[in-house]
Amino acid sequence: MSTAIVTGQPVPGSSLEGDLRALGFDVRLAPDTADAEAALAAVPGEQRVAVVDAGFVGHVHALRLGLTDPRFPASAIPGALTAQPAARQALTRAVARTGVDPDVVAKSLETDGVDVHHPELGELVAAVPADPQARNEARQALAAVDDEAIRLRTAVKARDGFFTTYCISPYSRYIARWCARRGLTPNQVTTASLLVALIAAGCAATGTRAGFVAAGVLLLASFVLDCTDGQLARYSLQYSTMGAWLDATFDRAKEYAYYAGLALGAANASGDDVWALALGAMVLQTGRHVIDFSFNEANHDAEALGELAGASPTASLSGKLDSVGWTVWARRMVVLPIGERWALIALFTALTTPRITFYMLLIGCALAACYTTAGRVLRSLTRRARRTDRAAEALADLADSGPLSEVIGKTLKAKAALVIGPVVAAVGAVVVVAVSALTDFGSVWPVVAAAVYCVTSGLAVARPLKGALDWLVPPIFRAGEYLTILVLAARADVQGALPAAFGLVAAVAYHHYDTVYRIRGNAGAPPHWLVRAIGGHEGRTLVVTVLAALLIPTDFAIALTVLAVAVALVVLAESIRFWVASAQRGAPAVHDEGEPA
Repeated sequence: MSTAIVTGQPVPGSSLEGDLRALGFDVRLAPDTADAEAALAAVPGEQRVAVVDAGFVGHVHALRLGLTDPRFPASAIPGALTAQPAARQALTRAVARTGVDPDVVAKSLETDGVDVHHPELGELVAAVPADPQARNEARQALAAVDDEAIRLRTAVKARDGFFTTYCISPYSRYIARWCARRGLTPNQVTTASLLVALIAAGCAATGTRAGFVAAGVLLLASFVLDCTDGQLARYSLQYSTMGAWLDATFDRAKEYAYYAGLALGAANASGDDVWALALGAMVLQTGRHVIDFSFNEANHDAEALGELAGASPTASLSGKLDSVGWTVWARRMVVLPIGERWALIALFTALTTPRITFYMLLIGCALAACYTTAGRVLRSLTRRARRTDRAAEALADLADSGPLSEVIGKTLKAKAALVIGPVVAAVGAVVVVAVSALTDFGSVWPVVAAAVYCVTSGLAVARPLKGALDWLVPPIFRAGEYLTILVLAARADVQGALPAAFGLVAAVAYHHYDTVYRIRGNAGAPPHWLVRAIGGHEGRTLVVTVLAALLIPTDFAIALTVLAVAVALVVLAESIRFWVASAQRGAPAVHDEGEPA
């Protein structure tokens, strides 16, 4: 239970107490400063407390935005402020020093270095009128604005894809409100979205036309729920670290489970083996995300350093294009965000075959990857960005380097200054993938190439990743590892090898996504023991090439399956332990606005 301390003399006819109780606050009246200080001292330290002027006039949603958002230690609107446990001591000191005027206390908190959030209210009214005339005017302004309509409109993301904006959000926001009024949580809706997507994958796996049609429809229904959970979080301000992790993780699980369902459906329908295409789609989509994550982390501190995107000619052109209506939507569609991507998958699943669906998906994702990567490379080259230690550390964590890279990097550190990280990483990745593709299965040459890959990987990360294009190193490593697994499984040319490779890449990709979500939540990278236990990207690549050289194709497929299960068990157990523990210890709430691009 949160507590709201209403300071000053109550105003006849005011609905303030009822509004605060409707928002879940236990209301305590404090006519003078001594009463307010006593009430504040009586509130347990682990509870949120709000201080509200009794003369406050404003919309309920303005109070909701100012007093109930769990993401900020302190927040304020005119006439009201709130503090979570992290800012309680500072609030107590400020009240003792300045009195109980919420606006004065908020300024005092900021003077003390507390980051006080001031939500954007827009048309919403929040004021403490000084006289009866001003109060009457404020009440008239209050009556002229429908705060529920604003609440519903702002539940939708400000920047979304064309398909989501015009085909989903016009009605999904009402589903979100329906869920809120029935006490459903965003996490429950997220779980429902996952279950619907898994049913869709099961329908696709039947290989029948009716199954494919049902799969397409259910996939879109799952996406509607996927939009609804975020809108519900914004509508009711139910943000949480666990919720952001579930939403992001389940998105990947849904998409990749559906790929597997399509591959099974193709085999059941006509014996068509499209597992290589399914795995290729997973590799390409994961690679796109890693590019997004790496670029964003590399430039995370640019604004704080005064190096805004507008300093780049490329970014300036991008900004101009975003000022023209049709180019905004064209640019959002060409990157094939999740809405457009799932609509494409659903449509082609229902009307064509899994093979054609994967062809269209691969073409669309490849074009989108070329467009976004080219733009980011140009931005990096045309803007003089200084990489901070934090950015370099994040890129090193995203690289997922294991013990082999660490040892090689330390050994060759003196020579690392002479190399360009992305170039060296790319050389190693190309060598191991090309040799694996061009030699016979069972050859020792892929092992030699993997050893070269280990050396180049160690060299690439031997120095801090602060170069203009060093954000390309993690996605190059992902491509090298994933494509080597794909190529060797395809070269084995035995039933079960490609599905096993699909499972292994899915397990490793989960680990890489989990790393991203931890960094986004300011929780740091996964523990060092975990990275060592699963070998790092270079260690896994070397192990897979050794298995391919030593085992016959059927045994290689079994070995890939065992490796996939082992990696999945280790990373899932640690990931679930970490996120559950974070939620239990009250980690700061976050909200993920969805995948980049």
